[in-house]
Amino acid sequence: MRPTHSSVLRCSCRKPFVLGPAACLLALIAPPALADEAPDGAIVVTALRSPVAQREVSATVTVLDEAAIRAQQPIALTDLLLRTPGISLSRNGGYGTATSLRIRGADAAQTVMVIDGVRIADPSATGGGYSFSNLLVDDIDRVEILRGPQSILWGSDAIGGVVNVLTRRAQEPLEASMALEAGSHDTVSAQAGIGGTGALLDWRVSGSAFTTDGISARSNGTEPDGYRRVSASGTARMKLAADLSVDLRGYWADARNDFDGFAGDSRAYGLSREWTGYAGVNLALFDGKLANRFAVLQTETDRENYDPARSVRPLNFDAHGRIRRFEYQGTLALSSLVQAVFGAEREEQRMTSASPGDNTKPYALVPQGADTDSLYGEVRVKPFTGLALNGGVRYDHQSRFGGNTVFSAGAAYTPNRGATVLRAGYDEGFKAPSLYQLFSIYGSASLQPEGARGWSVSAEQALGETIRATATWFERDSDNLIDFAFCPTSGPVPAACTIPGTTTSRFGYYANVRKTRARGLELGAEVRAGALFATGNYSWIAAEDRARDSADFGRQLARVPRHLANLEGGVDLPQGLRASVAARYSGSSFDRAGSPGVLASYWLVDLRGQWRVAQTLTFQARVENLADKRYETAGGYGALGRTVYFGLRSRF
Repeated sequence: MRPTHSSVLRCSCRKPFVLGPAACLLALIAPPALADEAPDGAIVVTALRSPVAQREVSATVTVLDEAAIRAQQPIALTDLLLRTPGISLSRNGGYGTATSLRIRGADAAQTVMVIDGVRIADPSATGGGYSFSNLLVDDIDRVEILRGPQSILWGSDAIGGVVNVLTRRAQEPLEASMALEAGSHDTVSAQAGIGGTGALLDWRVSGSAFTTDGISARSNGTEPDGYRRVSASGTARMKLAADLSVDLRGYWADARNDFDGFAGDSRAYGLSREWTGYAGVNLALFDGKLANRFAVLQTETDRENYDPARSVRPLNFDAHGRIRRFEYQGTLALSSLVQAVFGAEREEQRMTSASPGDNTKPYALVPQGADTDSLYGEVRVKPFTGLALNGGVRYDHQSRFGGNTVFSAGAAYTPNRGATVLRAGYDEGFKAPSLYQLFSIYGSASLQPEGARGWSVSAEQALGETIRATATWFERDSDNLIDFAFCPTSGPVPAACTIPGTTTSRFGYYANVRKTRARGLELGAEVRAGALFATGNYSWIAAEDRARDSADFGRQLARVPRHLANLEGGVDLPQGLRASVAARYSGSSFDRAGSPGVLASYWLVDLRGQWRVAQTLTFQARVENLADKRYETAGGYGALGRTVYFGLRSRF
């Protein structure tokens, strides 16, 4: 698999207050977009519900294939995502602790997570989105990051974007792989998989185990908070006929993480279990011009927190979330120039949760739910060579708030088969209120969906096989955003400050009170000269509170750095030796809304190396945070210092 190459960009430092002090240096380099290739060399994007050549995609997308993933040597998926443009992260300690991912400044719950075509989310979580804390790289073979509102095809939550993950597929009649790594904090990671492909059946199963003693979750703690996780995944395709097949897919993970309270060290720990299942039938009609997919999907998440210091009942939090989906999708190729994607979906969300505050009294898990019925369609047209147009509409009807409609339109143009690509797109997104926001003791049944409208323009230029550069400008306006509203401590108390259906007062409730605006510039390039390479990216993100009655009006959103950058340079020898130095920069940001506390900016430097000693065996090693920099991505919580890892990978 061959990488596409990025190139050096020219930039101006006439406005350092906009681009930041290191902008011109960091804008020189961007991450590679690596992926499987179509026969004509075009990278194919699957996050659009059907394969589309990347040069025909109007939205901004980053694609990473297996070679790019293994070169980064990540443990968690978030380690990989952070190296791409426009993405920031906050984590309450080491691996396994609460993790929030933000794309272009969007809230953590405004990103859709997809694994092997299955949307994964936890409806019992506060925002109803996906927690990235338990998703390690495991058997991942390909990652696509689609930025900007993407609700036309993916529905609720796709305001920031979509992270689409594909696990490995067998290429041989029988093949296997394994990986083993160990390092600092008594960290051990192991993964293995086996699969095969044949005339009637393609299949693969894999499993992994990870354990670490970790670091103290609180920055002032003295005892380490460990993390352990086991997982398994599997896929199978039964080819019943030339135009008929059945897909079965599954994913399961079980984890335990230690964590600290606000006061510092504690013996508290959390248990989480999640699984997903997919069963689908694929039927092609009219000589393959109409592809149909009928599927049933389900994802479940169980979370429990225990505090051994509680004498009678150590359990102090219990939640269960379930999402069941029924999907039909059709793809109609009217000709080589016109394609339509359309579908209908039904989603059923269910949640039970409780926070038992009294050791002596029983507590009840009260079930809550919401259902959503959806219709969507998108048309892609190529009126002449090099130009691709797309337009779509989606309608959702939720049992709690009613109907919602979103639109999208875009264009991509290349006059020279991908050497130059110009893109422009307008997209809308929405996010339905989570079950927690609707039905918890702080909930409000009158909440309306959050909405977003965004547009972007970008240019991509390659100079031969050596240089490729990209530049993207984006803007997004979001309104009706849901936030926690505190009740007054004196004077008249509004009716919303009473738990619905009771006379019990509460100190706050969820309401549609926020409005934000995000705009920014993403610059990137890759340069490759023989065995030498250099890649990187720079992002300037102005994501501000625009609610005029807010005390934070005009201020950058909490935990959204205005400046982000990545650099990597090294040597990649044809003999199988690759070595590089990588650096990541995160600018300063406010720690919390309504608070003057600031998280300081920081640089992190890593060393990476891998040596392919045989066609089927590779050794790897890396040092992360070489300078042992102390930093925080969430105020009061620790972050990993210098760590060293050694490992091997084999595929046979």
